[in-house]
Amino acid sequence: MSAVSRVSYRTSKLISQTLKYVIAITASAIIIIPLIMAVLGGFKTNSDLQTNSYGLPTTFNFTNYTSILASSSFWQQLVNSTVIMFATSVGVVILSAMPAFVFARMSFRGRGLVFNYFTLGLLFPITVAMLPLYITLRDMQLIDSLWGIIIPQVAFGVPGSILILRNFFTAIPKELEEAAALDGCATVGFFWRILIPLARPSLAAVAVLTLVASWNAFFLPLLVLNNNALWTLPLGIMQYQGQFAQDWSKILAFVSLALIPTIILYLLAEKQIVAGLTAGAVKG
Repeated sequence: MSAVSRVSYRTSKLISQTLKYVIAITASAIIIIPLIMAVLGGFKTNSDLQTNSYGLPTTFNFTNYTSILASSSFWQQLVNSTVIMFATSVGVVILSAMPAFVFARMSFRGRGLVFNYFTLGLLFPITVAMLPLYITLRDMQLIDSLWGIIIPQVAFGVPGSILILRNFFTAIPKELEEAAALDGCATVGFFWRILIPLARPSLAAVAVLTLVASWNAFFLPLLVLNNNALWTLPLGIMQYQGQFAQDWSKILAFVSLALIPTIILYLLAEKQIVAGLTAGAVKG
């Protein structure tokens, strides 16, 4: 390679790396800056928020945060959101792992057709089915019940989770299953004793993505829950809405506090999420 070619290669590589960093920093700023503004907004009064929306608080006002943390309704909403979140996650992981295993490891007539039927669920977000869903939940007497949130979220979370897990299960070598069969391990035993431990990254990714989606759900709880005692954290924002005005500083403080559990969950499971979504092979 000539000197000119080497210089050209280094220049293009430097430009490429610089461009990647610029895009990464820009994307990070787009995500982080609104979060910082929300946290700082919780330390402001409403008048300070209107006159100084983007700057630091004139004086740090801790009243918004302390009044929310001292409210029993906040902790009740936290408990409700936590129950719904973990119940939904467990239901999605269990009900998606088993059919994903069937679609990935078993051959039967019509397998592709049945799998496509499941993936059609990705085309219909839960908001599209709100009216028939509400009628169904009303007929099942699940209005004003946490189960009225958990069951639909599980149903709409299963199709995408099946797609993620099926890709991981398919990548596991057939020889591993054959070796397990020679050792007397039946299909069910292979699933529980070998496949599930190997699939922990993908299962963790599905679980965390479901946890975050359930935690942030607003429209479905708004439709189903009329009793304030059953409200989730996203619905708790409505308690700071008046007839003619909104307490924006308290809303920002409330949102900041509600974000803490999901941020912690993501930080703890970041490696599992990346490994689960990018897993394409099992190394022996």
